[in-house]
Amino acid sequence: MSGGKIRITLLRSSHGRKPSQRLTVNALGLRRINHTVEHNDTPQIRGMIARIRHLVAVEEN
Repeated sequence: MSGGKIRITLLRSSHGRKPSQRLTVNALGLRRINHTVEHNDTPQIRGMIARIRHLVAVEEN
């Protein structure tokens, strides 16, 4: 958590997942499989990633 940026890519669908996981995917701005978004590396974003770590890939910049 250096305060930099992280890239988050949705690798698996949120369809059929728990509602909290679907809401987390939407809150991160991920729309479809292989969609990538860039966020600031904050504890809040890291917590969201932890909830859906089985659906996403994370790259640190």
